Amino acid sequence: MKELMEQISAIGDTFIRNAETQLDKGNKAAGLRARRASLELEPLLKRFRKLSLEASNNKD
Repeated sequence: MKELMEQISAIGDTFIRNAETQLDKGNKAAGLRARRASLELEPLLKRFRKLSLEASNNKD
């Protein structure tokens, strides 16, 4: 789970950096990179949710 969190954090940082560049400077390429990062985040976040629910259910 720790490795998954590190992946989410790295891709999230990339997304934020590129999204801000698009907004601040109007950089279209940065917008494309941000959209790609958002697509990479989706399955990782779904996996995190699944693992988190399993961990919560196992503690009960």
